[in-house]
Amino acid sequence: MRMCSIASGSSGNCIYVGSNHTHLLVDTGISKKRIDAGLKELEIKGEELDGILITHEHSDHIQGLGVFSRKYEIPIYATPGTIQGILSYAGLGKVPEGLFHPIHTDVELCLGDIRIHPFSISHDANEPCGYRMECGNKAVAVATDLGVYDAYTVENLKNLDAVLLEANHDIHMLEVGGYPYYLKQRILGEKGHLSNELSGRLLCDILHDNLNHIILGHLSKENNYAKLAYETVKLEVTLADNEYKGDDLDMFVAKRDAISDIIIV
Repeated sequence: MRMCSIASGSSGNCIYVGSNHTHLLVDTGISKKRIDAGLKELEIKGEELDGILITHEHSDHIQGLGVFSRKYEIPIYATPGTIQGILSYAGLGKVPEGLFHPIHTDVELCLGDIRIHPFSISHDANEPCGYRMECGNKAVAVATDLGVYDAYTVENLKNLDAVLLEANHDIHMLEVGGYPYYLKQRILGEKGHLSNELSGRLLCDILHDNLNHIILGHLSKENNYAKLAYETVKLEVTLADNEYKGDDLDMFVAKRDAISDIIIV
């Protein structure tokens, strides 16, 4: 399996996951031009995609979906609540009939040779989900936009070979920053976003010897920066009661405006 962040951040998200035979996108929150440019670096054409998995209907996850789907007519998979939210998005435009396919959390589906397990996440959207994807004996997951996590989250992220995990904000930067009070409370709330510290603690709960690749993603432009997220997550792992140390991790931060290294598991 291959995994790559085409863009990740509060201003737009698009992740590629694929095998030798199946090519998927998780979210299309950037322009068609930028998605195409990312796919070109992966030597994949838009029309070769087998599906688009949408986590939820917020614009930083779907703003390119209308234009992209009109061009390539790739099947779109999302929960019924997310589909309803997408269809009410003002910037969507007309989507070719029959492209939307409703899926349900905790009900597995297969696209090509990739098994997909959608799992519920805690976020202020209609029916949001993360995605665990498996091919053969390899597994990767995308888990962003979750205000809190619990044993159910951890269970869905166990025994992964690679993960893209949210490290959205530094709590102190958010608290002293210029965001209005209601927005700070939303981000810090149970249906908001994971802080760097919580991201590190969640990572501690899912670490095992074969989790060889960790991507930190969905960083806030105003309330975080890459080195801070990276060092905070590393420190949480080092201080935790386990055998792992932050320096042992193969981890990097996904950029908001550039394609990441390609992870191969």
